[in-house]
Amino acid sequence: MDSDGTRETRGTHANPVPRPAGPPAMPAMPPRPQGGPPAAERTPAAVTDWLNEPRPVTRPGIWRFGYRLPKAARAAERLSPVTVVGVLVPLAVALVLWSLWRRGSFPYQWALLRVFTPDDWWWGGTLASPKGMQGQEAKVVYDGAFFLLLVYVMGRLGSWADIVRHVVARREQPARAGLAALGALAVLSLVFPTAFPGVGWDALPVVAPLFSLVVLITGGYDVFTSAWLTDALYAAITLLVLWPFARLGGWLPLVRTWLAARGAAARDREPEPAAEQPPARWPELREAGQYEAADVLTREAAAGRMNDVDCARLSHAWTRARGDGRTAAFTEAVLRHGGAALTHPSGARDLPGRATRHDVLAGQVRIGRWAEGERTPLAYGGVGAALGPETLGTSLLVVGPSGAGKSRRVIAPVVESLALQALTGRCAVVAVSAAGTPLGPDSAFDVVVRVGDPASVHDLDPYADSDDPDEAAAFLAEALAGDLENVGAQRAATALAQLLGPYRAAHGVFPTLPVLRELLEGEPSAVAALREALTDDRHAGMRRELDARLRQRGAAGDPGPELADRLALLDRPVFAAFFGAGDDTIRPFSLRAVAHHPLRVRIDLPAQGHEEAARQITRLVLAQFAAVLRDSGRRHFACLVLDDATGAVTTESVRRIQRLRSQNAGVVLALRSMADVPDSLHGPLYGAVGCRMALSGVTTWDGSRFAAAWGTEWVETRDVAQHTVFADQPMTRAIHALRKLVTGKAVTTEAVTVRQVERERWSASELAHGVPPGHAVLSLTDVTGEHAPPLLVDLRE
Repeated sequence: MDSDGTRETRGTHANPVPRPAGPPAMPAMPPRPQGGPPAAERTPAAVTDWLNEPRPVTRPGIWRFGYRLPKAARAAERLSPVTVVGVLVPLAVALVLWSLWRRGSFPYQWALLRVFTPDDWWWGGTLASPKGMQGQEAKVVYDGAFFLLLVYVMGRLGSWADIVRHVVARREQPARAGLAALGALAVLSLVFPTAFPGVGWDALPVVAPLFSLVVLITGGYDVFTSAWLTDALYAAITLLVLWPFARLGGWLPLVRTWLAARGAAARDREPEPAAEQPPARWPELREAGQYEAADVLTREAAAGRMNDVDCARLSHAWTRARGDGRTAAFTEAVLRHGGAALTHPSGARDLPGRATRHDVLAGQVRIGRWAEGERTPLAYGGVGAALGPETLGTSLLVVGPSGAGKSRRVIAPVVESLALQALTGRCAVVAVSAAGTPLGPDSAFDVVVRVGDPASVHDLDPYADSDDPDEAAAFLAEALAGDLENVGAQRAATALAQLLGPYRAAHGVFPTLPVLRELLEGEPSAVAALREALTDDRHAGMRRELDARLRQRGAAGDPGPELADRLALLDRPVFAAFFGAGDDTIRPFSLRAVAHHPLRVRIDLPAQGHEEAARQITRLVLAQFAAVLRDSGRRHFACLVLDDATGAVTTESVRRIQRLRSQNAGVVLALRSMADVPDSLHGPLYGAVGCRMALSGVTTWDGSRFAAAWGTEWVETRDVAQHTVFADQPMTRAIHALRKLVTGKAVTTEAVTVRQVERERWSASELAHGVPPGHAVLSLTDVTGEHAPPLLVDLRE
């Protein structure tokens, strides 16, 4: 199976995986995580317990590990006394009505029967006095029809079906099937009381009306001399009674599970059904017949030779192997290497350290706790708040002032979680931050690019290993002129392509940034050398491109000078060994690698004094990231994390962010203020991202943007007005005066008005002044479209 370069000779891939400068040695025991699965770092059994912990599917943003409904939500699911009364009252009414019906106390009770039956069946008078067999059987059928109508009407009024589903259907198997079976037995005892020993009540009018109807249709009792017909009628009645209980209890799926277990036992295996086995016994492998591999992994986890990353990595590898039909290769690798099989290309099985809680199996990182309050739904109140690929796949925008905790409480945990996911093969992460930002040690990443640092091992390829001049020109145009209103992105890309294309045709490579700057400035020697290299007839088209660029030079609206000035910020001595201009001691890195491998990449931007160059690099990385993920055929999630997205949000970048959701990718943008984004892009940016977070301390101007993005909701308000009572009678006025003298308050009455009004979910003032320190307001949308409303999160827990 695809090992992502684990066993192939290095450098033989079309897209080789960049290796760390010093790959870590493979220990016999995987490193114990700090802050990983609870207590997994101390006892071997803890990994097994961590695997077996339930992870129910819940709403977006809820920490799934060991999730239990809050007490308030469980109390809301209980049947209230009003609901119980609403069930019992129709039942009592039905019993009274049926008793009156049996006694014939209804006026004109038999009139409808006399209308639809022949007159010669009855004696004269208003009562239904049957003359013979037909009238007697017709009365039985009539009683049965009234009984069915009564049960249906009262069942609808009392919502009996909904109550039964609430009590039975939400339980797990086999308790659900057992409760349904008890209900079926109770109803059968009412329909066939003689079949149950010790039962002395009368049968419900179900069997007798059906048999009477058969008598009326056939014209006599001779039909019941056939035993098979009688048995068939009894069987039909029994099946009709059992059918709703079978659907309610899920009997058919349960029987299928039991039959599957018996089939496994017939193959000299006696495993539990996969649905009943704990996850630590790897039921997915056993269900597919891979018992040896499952036993090996079970022993490895029980002995403490596997950690949470190993479990998540092998679970993901099994899913891919099964989908590709390569289960044999997976089994062979597990039998040979055990828990160390199919490791990440770097050889790492865990991060050097962890600063927060992660559930690698569910792909979540816990960032805090949902605060309890009136705004918070019951399912969220007081439970953990988490982020994962399913929510980051719609992109996340984080806005908060300096010191609010963007990097420490949001960005760093997200990067750490994505790095762990990369070790399982499910994710690739690119983190861009200023030098010195604590996003993790160098050993936690496969590639670390320190732009402007002479000690950097890797260099950033400004062209992302592209061989298309137009694509490479689009990268540079976005980086150099994406934030310039007077230079259009299309004009800038065209001007750059008119130089990149001819240069690549002449030399086989794209020019370094210093050479490109000379060409943009129209340096005579550089232009003459390029023209001379294009003298061959096969370069006639490229000569026309170069001539077109030279004709535009110096004309009004020529983007060349602006691009050259911007490029001069990257053509500084501190960057002399970067962007493809260095020697062989520095390894070039292309972002195109993240589209093919689950890499962990960190890019450190230049230190102070090069802020504008750092913004250009950020725009360049964002443009390359969005382009290289297009049509790559990858199956792992890719995420770009920008610790400071100031200057990175442009018209083109917003369009690229909108397309990432369909490409199994996302970005995390952190901003100090929305003032760092052009006003015309505020609305499009909020619309492009699915997750939005406003930290404590945002301004009212920023809060108004969030309030507009989150919209309004309907709420119920109660207005209480007090009106003074004016008495007309002298005695009443005297009593009111005495009461006012004693209490000091006038006699008033209260008028309560309840109405539905539309209000903002969070107002700008609440976001600016009502969010406590260390908290944030977060709204989430996952890749399936399910969303969580904006709720208060305590980031300190």
